[in-house]
Amino acid sequence: MTRELAYAKLNLVLHVGRPRSDGMHPLCSIVASVELADAVQAEPAEEDRVDCPGVAGPNLAAAALAAFRRRVPSTPPIAVTVEKRIPVAAGLGGGSADAAAVLRAANRIAGDLLDGDEMRGLAAGLGSDVPSQVEPAHALVRGVGELVERIELPPLPAVVVAQEEGLATADVYAELDRLRGWRDRLDPAPLRALAGANGAARLTAALENDLQPAALALRPDLDGVLDALRETGAAGALVSGSGPTCFGLFEDRSAADAAAAAIPGALVTALRSV
Repeated sequence: MTRELAYAKLNLVLHVGRPRSDGMHPLCSIVASVELADAVQAEPAEEDRVDCPGVAGPNLAAAALAAFRRRVPSTPPIAVTVEKRIPVAAGLGGGSADAAAVLRAANRIAGDLLDGDEMRGLAAGLGSDVPSQVEPAHALVRGVGELVERIELPPLPAVVVAQEEGLATADVYAELDRLRGWRDRLDPAPLRALAGANGAARLTAALENDLQPAALALRPDLDGVLDALRETGAAGALVSGSGPTCFGLFEDRSAADAAAAAIPGALVTALRSV
């Protein structure tokens, strides 16, 4: 039996470029890996099977197993069980993290036949958030998710406020296009300058998400969540990715605990020490 943790992510900075001819939007993003995680268990079985309670219909974990089998047909049949702890359709990359964890588990069961670059290449065909999760860590992510550069970030506490109603990523990008909210040029240099284990104040002051105006246009109620995070002491607050989850970064754990106690549905996590 193989067990993997599938860590959630927070986009601390997300810059989105003008859509390409294929409709995809290039990105330049600081992606933080956080302690909140799903648990993925994989073991040899009579046939491939993916059980993910709480996720209806096809999911990325099943797609990842199918993609790995196409790449490595000799892999023994695998039964996968996902224990969901990351909210679904929340902008926290839970489905992508599950998919990456399935790839890692399948590769281990197959005898570690694929190296990191091969795994990230396989992951790129599953979605833009999957390649950075193949080796879960903080990263500067570029392209349409396929260019992953590991970085350091301070282990700041974070308060995450998920929502009962999800928000479809495709709808948020459509609204971004309607607002013409993308950038004509993406420059990774300023984002690299924010990375580092000791730059907490600099990082919290620079939180930015180009998808946030589109998410707020579709879900104006999220403004109140961001206000609540700031009012309870967050050094910075943001919509995570395409939303609807909002998060705030705090200077210490006690302040984060107090804020979470004051905001319905909030939970405390932290940027991982990796």
